[in-house]
Amino acid sequence: MQIAFIGLGHMGAPMAINLAKAGHSVKAFDLSPDAVTKVAGAGCQAAASAEDAVKGAEVVISMLPASQHVEGLYLGRDGAAGLLPHIAKGVLVIDSSTIAAATSQKVAKAAAAAGIGFIDAPVSGGTGGAIAGTLTFMVGGSDADLERARPLLEKMGANIFHAGAVGAGQTAKICNNMLLGILMVGTSEAIALGVANGLDPKVLSEIMRRSSGGNWALEKYNPFPGVHENAPASKGYAGGFGTDLMLKDLGLAQETAIATRTSTPLGGMARAVYAAHSLAGHGAEDFSSVIKMLQKK
Repeated sequence: MQIAFIGLGHMGAPMAINLAKAGHSVKAFDLSPDAVTKVAGAGCQAAASAEDAVKGAEVVISMLPASQHVEGLYLGRDGAAGLLPHIAKGVLVIDSSTIAAATSQKVAKAAAAAGIGFIDAPVSGGTGGAIAGTLTFMVGGSDADLERARPLLEKMGANIFHAGAVGAGQTAKICNNMLLGILMVGTSEAIALGVANGLDPKVLSEIMRRSSGGNWALEKYNPFPGVHENAPASKGYAGGFGTDLMLKDLGLAQETAIATRTSTPLGGMARAVYAAHSLAGHGAEDFSSVIKMLQKK
């Protein structure tokens, strides 16, 4: 298939490369020329602009940081036209960004009016999952559009869930990431407490992993340096999923909770912790770096 891929960050780049490896023709664009060059060297075609990327595309995939970027891309902003008029009728748009459900619904409505299909398909699994092609996709959209997307999603992920109508994928993702943020703060607190009292972080982590405190952070993404060789914590908290991105997602969760009058006290506390961590200068580091603000100095 001819695919336009827009947004080549830590997640988008390996996703685009996996599609190219699967034999698809992927024309990729990012505002960072270096990012475009990187994927062009791994089997993708370099696009000069988003408009150039979608020429002749059968499917458009986007992976952008936040709601304003997705809305700006497709619908335009500051007087600039959006991308939808450049996309042919009958094309399917797959947006894998993590954004507000209302933004997905707004873009989907405009796409439908232009004869363009749309699904929101945010992902879980981190950069490791993006590279390995084992991501989990949480899809919001029609059954028919999901089936159109499925052959491509299967080249990038191992699990595909249909959460419901457009926007449902985003809601599922922010619920997941709110829980992830809570778990990372709790895991960091527990390890910091044990280390402050003389315990070996590797031993303590294994004890908790095999006990009732076991969770994904202990299993796959330990926040203490040296416990997991390939975790961001062991690489100076570089790469991975940034603190500011986690803060954004926790903010989306709180906005959703307010809109539906749902009580999420731990989600609110986790957001406050990450806000303080970001303000302390750690916004660009992986979100597991939150352990730094909890460790005994």
